[in-house]
Amino acid sequence: MTSLLVQPYHPRKDAIKITGIGLNDVALQVFQKTWFRNASKTKLLEFIDKLGFLLHTDPNMVNAGDMNGSGNLMDFLDEPFPDVGTYEDFHTIDWLREKSRDTDRHRKITSKSKESIWEFIKSLLDAWSGWVVMLLIGLLAGTLAGVIDLAVDWMTDLKEGVCLSAFWYSHEQCCWTSNETTFDDRDKCPQWQKWSELLVSQSEGASAYILNYFLYIMWALCFAFLAVSLVRVFAPYACGSGIPEIKTILSGFIIRGYLGKWTLLIKTVTLVLVVSSGLSLGKEGPLVHVACCCGNFFSSLFSKYSKNEGKRREVLSAAAAAGVSVAFGAPIGGVLFSLEEVSYYFPLKTLWRSFFAALVAAFTLRSINPFGNSRLVLFYVEYHTPWYMAELFPFILLGVFGGLWGTLFIRCNIAWCRRRKTTRLGKYPVLEVIVITAITAIVAYPNPYTRRSTSELISELFNDCGALESSQLCDYINDPNMTRPVDDIPDRPAGPGVYSAMWQLALALVFKIVITIFTFGMKIPSGLFIPSMAVGAMAGRMVGIGVEQLAYHHHDWIIFRNWCRPGADCVTPGLYAMVGAAACLGGVTRMTVSLVVIMFELTGGLEYIVPLMAAAVTSKWVADAFGKEGIYEAHIHLNGYPFLDVKDEFTHRTLATDVMRPRRGEAPLSVLTQDSMTVEDVETLIKETDYNGFPVVVSKDSERLIGFAQRRELILAIKNARQRQDGVVSNSIVYFTEDPPELPPNSPHPLKLRRILNLSPFTVTDHTPMETVVDIFRKLGLRQCLVTRSGRLLGIITKKDVLRHMAQMANQDPESIMFN
Repeated sequence: MTSLLVQPYHPRKDAIKITGIGLNDVALQVFQKTWFRNASKTKLLEFIDKLGFLLHTDPNMVNAGDMNGSGNLMDFLDEPFPDVGTYEDFHTIDWLREKSRDTDRHRKITSKSKESIWEFIKSLLDAWSGWVVMLLIGLLAGTLAGVIDLAVDWMTDLKEGVCLSAFWYSHEQCCWTSNETTFDDRDKCPQWQKWSELLVSQSEGASAYILNYFLYIMWALCFAFLAVSLVRVFAPYACGSGIPEIKTILSGFIIRGYLGKWTLLIKTVTLVLVVSSGLSLGKEGPLVHVACCCGNFFSSLFSKYSKNEGKRREVLSAAAAAGVSVAFGAPIGGVLFSLEEVSYYFPLKTLWRSFFAALVAAFTLRSINPFGNSRLVLFYVEYHTPWYMAELFPFILLGVFGGLWGTLFIRCNIAWCRRRKTTRLGKYPVLEVIVITAITAIVAYPNPYTRRSTSELISELFNDCGALESSQLCDYINDPNMTRPVDDIPDRPAGPGVYSAMWQLALALVFKIVITIFTFGMKIPSGLFIPSMAVGAMAGRMVGIGVEQLAYHHHDWIIFRNWCRPGADCVTPGLYAMVGAAACLGGVTRMTVSLVVIMFELTGGLEYIVPLMAAAVTSKWVADAFGKEGIYEAHIHLNGYPFLDVKDEFTHRTLATDVMRPRRGEAPLSVLTQDSMTVEDVETLIKETDYNGFPVVVSKDSERLIGFAQRRELILAIKNARQRQDGVVSNSIVYFTEDPPELPPNSPHPLKLRRILNLSPFTVTDHTPMETVVDIFRKLGLRQCLVTRSGRLLGIITKKDVLRHMAQMANQDPESIMFN
């Protein structure tokens, strides 16, 4: 052994000399250890290098195997065991640890990239993997959105009739291909037949109306029943909007299966069915959920994202932007929506990637061209009249209406959803969907403004009345001597069609307000964007027509005299519909900046940003006067998700010692000691408690804090040690220090768990204001925070404790926070 120390150092060769065995024997022995069942040759050689280095520098190490078991050669490789660093369902991730792990991974890749060309190429692939994921998300989200739009268009028309030349054509597509369609009767063509024409050869009369009415209801019930059955049987998480849960997941909460493949498939299929059934809901919110499912699927293909929950959430933030991009044809609005409304952590890098994903998604949707108008926007408008300062007053009134509608809707919908949760009503989700669908279809069919799809209704309400429009809303009395250009039609007196449309719109408005309250939250995919916009658009169009007629008949009033002369085109009712839609959507969701951008991208009305801004801000002010929560935050609190909203303010004068556990009269804090507990002691502590982790102290007497160990990692570490390391028994000492404790001879092999110990847990003193603690939890995304005094452990504050304390300070039920 002495001669070896003066010879040139050859680790592999020296290790083999000292152990007295050949390389193949070394490999065989290592492979026999299940710890390294799949070890590559490179790993084995690295092991031998380490072994040779240790033996060369410390000859006594050869006989160290008898010293407290610390010479176990397996400790030198220190390989991580499976599932370490993962989280259980309905738990919160540790953002700081995820960030640290990603930094370590990046540092390791950077250092290895200098070793060889292959490692350099791997580092480049790792750097570009984020952009590849964004590309794939954009392509799949855009494709799915295009398919959903086409399918909804066809199935919505299927309730009223069928195309004989090609049954998969919608009404509009069927008449496009006809050579017998005239401009005046462009919605009628021989190839498209209503069900009464097909079945009884009658298109008019009471019998034809009743038959069409009956089949409309039957198709709606069939679509709704199929949708709720698919959701209930295959993917319960596919119900609802999805945005409250997406917000919660992006804040760091784990809901396994919510973004799974089955959820993606079922939500895509059932979204087509429920929108086609005619229920008062939209597909825009659920499309965000669909896009996030795509993001979760593609991130699981890359270890950079699949093994790091923090990085995965950066992908999901970008996917949410892509979802809004394809839902509204608004890529910039999608990025701002993700930033303002959904994301919890949104670094600059995520902003760029969100923009790229939204761009690819919008380009893909434009390539499919589901609307058939060669435009990306859903409701393209082209107004020929500027707005005037005097019109700001009705715009602000629409903002007030939107805020009041938002408050009414949130309170009524939450009350109904709470009743659904707490009574027997929640046990019959299929029956509830069938009843609401039947009521919707029965009431909606007689009114042409509720019978058609909500998107078509909004499009008609947004449109300006040109000379070629055939809508009832454009039934004005024309001057036979008018010689103006087609695009510059002056204000005219309303005809009988306009008055009839006003009554129908008023009835439709009341119906939409009531039925949407009961529809949103059922066990089917249901979005809220389009129904809210429809309510605002109907109210806005009626206000617009009223202002238009007022200006026509009283153009000599002082408010109209300066800008509305006789024979001039002064007021555009479609603009009021657009502003009303923005106001109602803002009142329900509390969006501001992203809402305005989405609206002008949605309609192409770039010069009308100021009216949109005025209405959006007013609706938010009015709604906030009655409550700060938007509909998504209200549903988060209703479901008890542990979500710390960055918009909430905490102004109470309480201290960390008032919130920490344990409190006076409670059992002392469950802790681990650094080197005096056995495996059996740790397992008993885990079995008798349900805590997510345990502080590690020097001893129970001193209670000097040295770190924090997660419950899941303790369970996995002990389980793997029992299976894969010889000598680990119930009496084995568990130690978290660098060196093993001094043990008496013939003691069982101790178990070293230092690698799973967090040596830098976040701590505050007991006199830290809770306002600071809440801010720390929000901005750092902590799971827990330890409370100390002069280095001595006093207690612990978890995210759930913070939420309970905030609820208690707001005079709410603190036990409404259901999840850990």
